[in-house]
Formats: sequence, C-alpha cells, structure tokens
Amino acid sequence: MAMRFLVLFVLSVSAFAADVFVETPDHRENPAIPHGTVTKMPVWESKVFAGTTRDWWVYVPAQFKPDGSAAVMVFQDGHDYVNTKGNWRVPIVFDNLIARGEMPPTVAIFINPGNDASKVTQKTNAWQSNNRSFEYDTLSDQYARFLLEEILPEVEKKWPLTKDPALRAICGASSGGICAFTVAWQRPDAFGKVLSTIGSFTNIRGGDVYPGIIRKTEKKPIRVFLQDSSGDLDNQHGNWPLGNQQMNAALVFKKYDVKFDYVEGYGHSSIRGGSIFPDALRWLWRN
Repeated sequence: MAMRFLVLFVLSVSAFAADVFVETPDHRENPAIPHGTVTKMPVWESKVFAGTTRDWWVYVPAQFKPDGSAAVMVFQDGHDYVNTKGNWRVPIVFDNLIARGEMPPTVAIFINPGNDASKVTQKTNAWQSNNRSFEYDTLSDQYARFLLEEILPEVEKKWPLTKDPALRAICGASSGGICAFTVAWQRPDAFGKVLSTIGSFTNIRGGDVYPGIIRKTEKKPIRVFLQDSSGDLDNQHGNWPLGNQQMNAALVFKKYDVKFDYVEGYGHSSIRGGSIFPDALRWLWRN
C-alpha cells in the first residue's frame, strides 16, 4: 500500500511539474531582426454588438507592404496575446517567424470581448467585459459579421490586407477557441485557418453539437490546429478534453487538414498553448 501511494504521489507530482510554461528562442526578442509595431486603437463602439465597447490593438510587421498582400490573423481576448511578458508574446513570435520566412508578413489584430455599460454594476474583470460568452460561445455568424463589417474595414483604412482566405487566420483560447472555429465555419470564404487552444466545444451555448454537424456537412476549405490536455475542465457544461477529442475525430473523419496537440496534465490555461504557439504557427502557415 505504501509503495502504491508513493507511485501515485510521484506520478501526480510529475504531472504537476510538467504544467509549466516552456519558453523557446521564438518567444524571446531578437535584436538582430526587424521588429513590427503595435498600435493601441481607439476604443471600439460596435453596431453588430449594439451598446458594447472594447479595447483592441494592431500589430504590423516591419515587412508590411501596403499593396493588399499582407496576411492577417485575428486574436480573441486580445489583451492576453498582445502581452509580450505572457505565455503567447505574439508580437515577438511573429517578428521571429516572419524574419525567418516561416510565416508570411502578417498583421495581427488583438480584440477584447465587448462590454455593455448598461449591464455593469461593478467591474467584471481586468479588461472590463460582460459580453464575452454571448459573443464567443454563440453558434451564429454574428461575430464573423462583426469582424468583416466593422473591424477589418477599419484596419484596412490604414493597412490594406489580403482577401485570400488561405492567408487569413483566426485564433482563440477557451471560449475564444470555439469562437475562432465558428467564424471560419460560418465564413470559410474569409478565414481559412483556425488555431484553437483549450476550446470550449461544450454546452455553454450549444457548442457540443459541432462534432456531429462536422460529420454531416460537406467539407469546408479550412485548416485547423487544436490543443487540449487531460487536465482540462469537467463541469456542468461538459468535458473539455472529450469535446476536443470529438472535434478532432470528426475533422479527421471528414479528411480536414487538422492537427491535434493533446497531452496529459495541464489545466484550463494558456501554459501549454503558449509553449507550443510557435510550432502551431509553423504548422498552420506551412506551404
């Protein structure tokens, strides 16, 4: 019994010890390469999500050309991805991969979920948002319309972007992950690449139906990178590891270009997703 307890304890400690961010050279600033710029945009007042406001930022690579050839990648929960001290460090990773030709010159758009001031009684979180679940977890074309009718046209007033869906990607974590998939699923003519980490393909607002829908729908021209782990959430909305496994199985069944990073351990965080982010980008932007 004592030996069994020791083995279980060692396994538990090992799993916990692995649950740490792994910084790679791609996550570190390189003074020898060109650096892009990040612009904090004016607070956005949405019409598609009437009554909401939100913060957002735009990264433009040093290699940007104003001829409409630039690729674009949209990030939900933008405050997390634009942070160069966090687990994602998108501006730094983009600088490094673009400089080596491992992804095209790509404009990054970092968007926070919206906040409806009429519904706020107190500060809801660090970035002041109370409309996140409605925007991200709803299975409709509303968020895609928000991007295509409001955000992208505003960006293109200053930085023209490609219209080629193969050069337009969207990324998110948790509810932002299912949001990213929903946008590409609804508008594959506008977004051809999806990066979803710890995606909430569960019954928060009906997202658990996606695997069945994918299996019965004609294949769409989208490439999908999924990430999850055995230690992710299991609650009244569903089981996150199972939901992502079902998503991967359905995409494989329909012969999508899909890659699934699934490991043991790790909770519901950006630790694993951020650690593998450069490799995920290389896979997503290959060829």
